[in-house]
Amino acid sequence: MPVPPVPSAGGSKNNTMAKKAAIVTLGCRLNHADSALLTSRLRNLGYELVPSGSSGPFDLVLINSCAVTAEAVRKSRQALRQFRKKYPDATIVVAGCAALNAKQQLLDDGADCVFGNNGKKQLADFLDNYSTAENDNWKSVFFEESFSSFPFRSRAFIKIQEGCNNFCTYCIVPHVRGRERSRSFEEALSDCRNAVEAGFPEIILTGVNTCAYNDNGRTLADFIRAAASIDGDFRIRLSSTEPNFKNIGLLDVMAETPKVCRFLHISLQHGDNRVLKRMNRHYSTEEFADFVSRARKLMPDIHIGTDVIAGFPGETDEEFESSLEFIRKTGFSNTHVFTYSRRPGTPAADYPGQIPENIKSLRSAAIREIAKESAVKFAQSMISKKLSVIFEQTRNGMISGWSGNYLAIAEKEGSFPTGKIVEVTANRNNLAILNDMEQDPI
Repeated sequence: MPVPPVPSAGGSKNNTMAKKAAIVTLGCRLNHADSALLTSRLRNLGYELVPSGSSGPFDLVLINSCAVTAEAVRKSRQALRQFRKKYPDATIVVAGCAALNAKQQLLDDGADCVFGNNGKKQLADFLDNYSTAENDNWKSVFFEESFSSFPFRSRAFIKIQEGCNNFCTYCIVPHVRGRERSRSFEEALSDCRNAVEAGFPEIILTGVNTCAYNDNGRTLADFIRAAASIDGDFRIRLSSTEPNFKNIGLLDVMAETPKVCRFLHISLQHGDNRVLKRMNRHYSTEEFADFVSRARKLMPDIHIGTDVIAGFPGETDEEFESSLEFIRKTGFSNTHVFTYSRRPGTPAADYPGQIPENIKSLRSAAIREIAKESAVKFAQSMISKKLSVIFEQTRNGMISGWSGNYLAIAEKEGSFPTGKIVEVTANRNNLAILNDMEQDPI
């Protein structure tokens, strides 16, 4: 935009010769929310935050890493090696999920200091002493003792929840993020209020599973209502949710709260009940379909996104075709397709019937083909409808941004302001997905 950053708790030190720091964020929206908190902590330590893509030099580079797949760990290590080679004198810190999953490899790659997700709150201690012991204690309700800062973003990622109790058989996340816990209701709400006061038009509530939010009986529904009551012209977007019946009341809250985006990202992972059981997912395809059906009934223009894994161990041709048909029938607005990645330490890594890479690739491609068709169909269904859009970027004489129901919209530069919620009528020319097949996306 630019957007003024949110002042961190306590402000930052006034130092005309401040050391320069950059944060590299890999992975999920929760990592982006963590990076916003790390930004405030670095500012409190007197660092000047600069974009990681700037020319440098940097005194400190903090890589907020990801480990959800083997490829994510590889990218985290690659980023470390690239920064170490380019800035040999910089202090390089690696934090987050890969830091727990591949600590020794990261040290071998040149990191000065490596710590996991709990250690992010101990950043000052680690910078003072690389050998600081990471605090592995946690409570069901936690405080970050910091507020989020977003110097280079147009949307505010607010962390409200951490950890997961599901222990899906393929997933490393509970091992690197810990058990479910929730951020203090008051602290998280203050973080949202700061972001609105700073001028951010969209707040994204993030967690490993935001639906698990619970601060002494105050649930995600309660938090949404409280956040929506903040004065200002802004909207609220939820990150990933679970399709369990215990969460179905959330749909009513969304439907009756205009500030909440008509958007849900609900992880399916597989469209066959036999595979879901082996994955230790806690629902059936029938329950999933009922959840989606209710969401669409309450909010007809809602964007339903999902995650799907191709090539889970033991996946037969019949199970794959069953999953493919369920994905086709459900008609997702957006589908993230993951080729199964073997994660040491998870039960599925030792399952028999590991699928060959070439078969996994073919199955992933088949899902992506259906996903593209469904995404186009959803966009086409929005033609002639008025959408609330926040334009964020300018490029080649065009401005681009996202609608409340998560469609990329592009218009001529100057036709709408950036950084504000505006009403735009969707058409074949401004819906980016309908033009990506003919021209480069903006």
